Amino acid sequence: MITQIKGLHHVTSIADDAVANNAFFTRVLGLRRVKKTVNFDAPDVYHLYYGDETGSAGTVMTYFPFPDARQGRPGTGEVGTTLFSVPKGSLGFWQERLSGAGAAGLLEDSAFGQKRLHFFGPDNDAFALVEVDGDIRAPWTAGGVPEDAAIRGFHSTSLRLRDDGATAELLGFMGYELAEAGDGVKRFVVPGGNGAHVIDVETMPSIAPAVSGAGSVHHIAFAVEDRAAQLEVRKALMDTGYQVTPVIDRDYFYAIYFRTPGGVLFEIATNEPGFNRDEDTAHLGEALKLPSQHAHLRPYLEKHLVSLEG
Repeated sequence: MITQIKGLHHVTSIADDAVANNAFFTRVLGLRRVKKTVNFDAPDVYHLYYGDETGSAGTVMTYFPFPDARQGRPGTGEVGTTLFSVPKGSLGFWQERLSGAGAAGLLEDSAFGQKRLHFFGPDNDAFALVEVDGDIRAPWTAGGVPEDAAIRGFHSTSLRLRDDGATAELLGFMGYELAEAGDGVKRFVVPGGNGAHVIDVETMPSIAPAVSGAGSVHHIAFAVEDRAAQLEVRKALMDTGYQVTPVIDRDYFYAIYFRTPGGVLFEIATNEPGFNRDEDTAHLGEALKLPSQHAHLRPYLEKHLVSLEG
């Protein structure tokens, strides 16, 4: 069994409008933009990262905003909802803030003894805020949200699957334990995890497969401490029969990818070197940073890419 994974590292999704995306995550949710860079494979498209002060593992929501991207169609074989941890008693604040910002889909409920507030992002991406008592992660508070309500990082993601058997077995191999089950949902938890160490698996056998597009999660990444741990995980996965990519340098972390039995793309990402490798912490996310292979495109990109401040 793999023991190096401590929870989520980041969640990466697809958006349509970069300006609306940036405004929602920084001005409405109050997260920090910790990196402004471009897609490695499509350098004329931003890759934007939002998180806590330093972009700690387990706090970072990232986006590829493709202009005029088609709307995704929810279904099975994808991440259904991305959930953020907020302090106990703060959902009233968030209900008022999100309603004032025009967020759609506001709905309060509870699951596994925790109160939640569901809402949609600018591309109809499904989110929820979960009240968590005792989440000690330090929030980013310069985004206009007070400390007693600010997002601490991810709480969990939910996976929508037609059948959960093989994915449940995979999660168990990755160090997750079945903690609770009910109403067609199984909750898996990494003991002693990083705060973002919960995965909910929703079984929906009669739902059609998802169609990827704006509002869809592209992949979720799980955190390991360093490259040595990552290589151990890669070997363990390959020995079990998974087709895993070679290690890819993503500038701020090293990544490997593999497709799960349920169709969701998983990544294993390192906590090193971090988002301050090319910017000091005080100025994270301010300048356009380019992968070395795209550095020659800077004059074109600085003219072509839309200003995120709108």
